[in-house]
Amino acid sequence: MNRPPQSLPVVELRVPTDEDALNWHRVFDHPDVMEFHGGTSAELSVYEELTARQRLHDAERGFCLYTMLDPADGAVIGFTGAQPWPHEWGPQGEIEIGWRLGRAYWGKGYATAAAQLALERVRKAGVRQVVAMVDARNERSLAVTRRLGMRRAETVVTPQGKRTAYCHRLDV
Repeated sequence: MNRPPQSLPVVELRVPTDEDALNWHRVFDHPDVMEFHGGTSAELSVYEELTARQRLHDAERGFCLYTMLDPADGAVIGFTGAQPWPHEWGPQGEIEIGWRLGRAYWGKGYATAAAQLALERVRKAGVRQVVAMVDARNERSLAVTRRLGMRRAETVVTPQGKRTAYCHRLDV
């Protein structure tokens, strides 16, 4: 059954601040959110390193994983954006687009709306193609790749956990 297209919510993106390490830690501290990201909440230090790395990516490349804000109240609701693929397996040397939302914000169109904004910034920075690596069981993220117009290009088995993931590609 095809549902009629619905308008996407307004979302704002900003380069992550030092404080966003704690914001990300809090908003992602939910087993549903972390199901496809190791299964348990990450330590604050993981987000401190990640937000610092994103500021560097923005300064050097003109894009990063951005903090997503709900413009209605300024609440941090997650992140989206792009970064060089950070692992020694999979699409090495390529730019990955990704997103992660706090559980309270699922199913409202935020991931798609924010990813579209991030794609505009990546395009302006001169990137011509992005990939998205998505756990094969993550139906919500697979739906976002479809809404973005991405195509499944390959199947990868992750070295950690031996999970199946799909690599999607999009010319931007």
